[in-house]
Amino acid sequence: MGRGFDMMASLQFMLLLFYVNFAACIAEERAIYLVLMEGDPVAFHRGSSPGENGRRLELNSEVSEAHAKHLVDSHDQLLQKTLESGSYNKLYSFKHIVNGFAVHTTPSQARRLKDASGVRLVERDRGAKLMTTYTPQFLDLPEVWTQEGGEKSAGEGIVIGFVDTGINPCHPSFAYDPMKLFTSNISHFSGACETGPQFPACSCNGKIVSARFFSAGAQAAATLNTSVDFLSPFDAVGHGSHVASTAAGNTGVSVLVNGFLYGRASGMAPRAQIAVYKAVYPTVGTLADVVSAIDQATKDGVDIITLSVGPDEPPEDKFTFLNVFDIVMLSAQRAGVFVVQAAGNHGPGPSTVLSYSPWAVGVAASGTDRTYPGSLLLGNGQKVGGVGLSGPTLGDGLFLYKLVLAKDAIKINGTFPRTPQYIEECQFPEALDRNVVLGSVIICTFSDGFYNGISTLTAIMDTARTLGIMGFILVANPTYGDFIAEPIPFAVPGIMIPSVADAKVISQYYEQQIERDGRGFVTKFGARAAIGDGRVSSFKGQAPIVSRFSARGPDFIDKDKNPADILKPDILAPGHQVWAAWSPISALEPTLEGYDFALLSGTSMATPHIAGIAALIKQYNPLWTPSMIASAISTTANKYDINGEHIMAEGSDNLYPSTPFDFGAGHVNPTRALDPGLVLSSGYDDYISFLCSLPNMDPALVKNSTGELCNHSLSHPADLNLPSVTISSLAGAQLLRRTVKNVGLKPETYLCSVMPPNGTLVNLNPPWFTIAPQGTQDLDIQINVTKAMNNWSFGEIVLTGSLNHIVRITLSVLFQCPHKN
Repeated sequence: MGRGFDMMASLQFMLLLFYVNFAACIAEERAIYLVLMEGDPVAFHRGSSPGENGRRLELNSEVSEAHAKHLVDSHDQLLQKTLESGSYNKLYSFKHIVNGFAVHTTPSQARRLKDASGVRLVERDRGAKLMTTYTPQFLDLPEVWTQEGGEKSAGEGIVIGFVDTGINPCHPSFAYDPMKLFTSNISHFSGACETGPQFPACSCNGKIVSARFFSAGAQAAATLNTSVDFLSPFDAVGHGSHVASTAAGNTGVSVLVNGFLYGRASGMAPRAQIAVYKAVYPTVGTLADVVSAIDQATKDGVDIITLSVGPDEPPEDKFTFLNVFDIVMLSAQRAGVFVVQAAGNHGPGPSTVLSYSPWAVGVAASGTDRTYPGSLLLGNGQKVGGVGLSGPTLGDGLFLYKLVLAKDAIKINGTFPRTPQYIEECQFPEALDRNVVLGSVIICTFSDGFYNGISTLTAIMDTARTLGIMGFILVANPTYGDFIAEPIPFAVPGIMIPSVADAKVISQYYEQQIERDGRGFVTKFGARAAIGDGRVSSFKGQAPIVSRFSARGPDFIDKDKNPADILKPDILAPGHQVWAAWSPISALEPTLEGYDFALLSGTSMATPHIAGIAALIKQYNPLWTPSMIASAISTTANKYDINGEHIMAEGSDNLYPSTPFDFGAGHVNPTRALDPGLVLSSGYDDYISFLCSLPNMDPALVKNSTGELCNHSLSHPADLNLPSVTISSLAGAQLLRRTVKNVGLKPETYLCSVMPPNGTLVNLNPPWFTIAPQGTQDLDIQINVTKAMNNWSFGEIVLTGSLNHIVRITLSVLFQCPHKN
């Protein structure tokens, strides 16, 4: 019995040991960590702040290179001294605008790093996600280009850096025309052309002045697919090409899709030059790659960084402003780079914005007045509206074709599964009777497969081609409700009917025209239909309208979404149904495979509009700092649509009057932004003071994130000199100050007026002022509560100049909740 007891105890011990080891293996799965170190990076070594006094970075000098090597050596020494041998893999050293590194290691080793001498911050990598032919006219850019010397020089001398999925160098939007030489000096920029699969050295052609790729994070985080995850700057996704061409693509490029000319495309700044920093791959995206790309782009000397990628969720355990991604953007802005960032696509709910910090411009998305209305003609003469970029069925409506519901064309004795994909979503041609559907218009129904992202429009088109179907209709299903249909190019005639009510019209007509036997099988197909041309654009209706998907404010400071004294998003720009360059590989969107252009929606599409417009402003005003450019864009924005009505926003199921938390300062107005009259600017020290003034902020957190001491705090976070005023807890009264600078060439007198938020009285001092060129003027803003409201309340300050400049400063206030006894 003793022996049996010993064996049992031994077995239990072995099981316990196995469990402990197994648990340890699970817990110790490696991850990527971003680490910030004490000590200045190269750009700010010995107190240099080039972004604030107009000087460019000089990071290629012997002194700079020696300091960079010193930083890299210090990172290696720290890792060797602190972590166990073989337990880590250093991915990058960040040395140009931040001092730190990215490392692939285990959580226990990361904890050791946190306690190491010289380490300020350790943060787990949250990953990075991806967030036009007509918009130049919609934004009146031809008028702006005229001021820049015409489209042949608009944006010339400005280099825009794109941190994204790479670029398709063979696309005509990025072609270099030797008959149109670039004449401006970009000696401030020094990049490189990294080659690799699909990206030979000739890809950097003068329009594309530099191209790099960053893959260490991606390779550590996942097993890459060599057929699409090219280790080169080539874009296998299409997203990066779309973004780059929207901002800086050549002018007059024919948008030809399936043999149809949709118009001619142009970037916002068609003569700006492009620097590519590929950091997101079809398989995975990491912040380590993105941060390294931003660090390198700033070192190279780009004027603007475009970020249509980034974390898709807020940081879990930090102030939103103090995560590594935002700190790196702060450092780029400090170095003189204008940073523009997608606001995110999680709208329309409140506080869904993913752009938090005042030093980066967060862009919301809107539609223009262009639509692509499709139509379905039924045999009884009824027309039903829908969506689909396809040609008409043969005859363009003159001939009507047999209408067949997919369920009624199923092979009765087929051996396939009776799932929605087979019997109603038209995903598998083997499920349908060719004799029934040949030459017909087939009705496919949005069901479980589409709802769960399994079924595709590409499969419907393949089914149509395989069986000789004339055209297809994808109708809404009452079980799942209306669906959102974006115009997509169809290689065969097709139309989506996203409305349940419209689908019911088609269903009722169909059932009236067919005959069924006692088993329910159709014995006579009497319904007829034709699909109209869905490729012809229409220009009418309200515009702009804030898109449903566009992320909303208010901005927040932590994971509990406590509101911040910052207006986000900053600005509204076209981001719904934007035509731009694409990659035919289209690794993440099979429906667009083989196409050179794509019509896409997202704040990713809105962001490059602002990047291109910022390039035009920078070209026109080369000495302006990033915050001056941001101010010009904000204070000149439109709050009314093309019909003179208040801009509306799409909610979950209706339109509503938008607020600054939907559109920021308003819809961008490039013409006025070139000559705003006054600007409000902030510098690096101001942002540090802002961080130090946040409620419940521990100065040690600011020190750990930025390396700066809280030697000076603002009297209130809302005292940061932004082109807006946001107060998240107004009690009684608040006195704030804004300082404006005259960037015009003449003295100008401004009259100050205000539309106070509901429940407040706002006094401005002085009520008017005259300001000399390059002069500054303080404006004191006294806000008094007259009646506490239950929600945010909005207004604006308007400074009207004698030389026709109008400067608008948005006011947003939330009243402090009374304490309950």
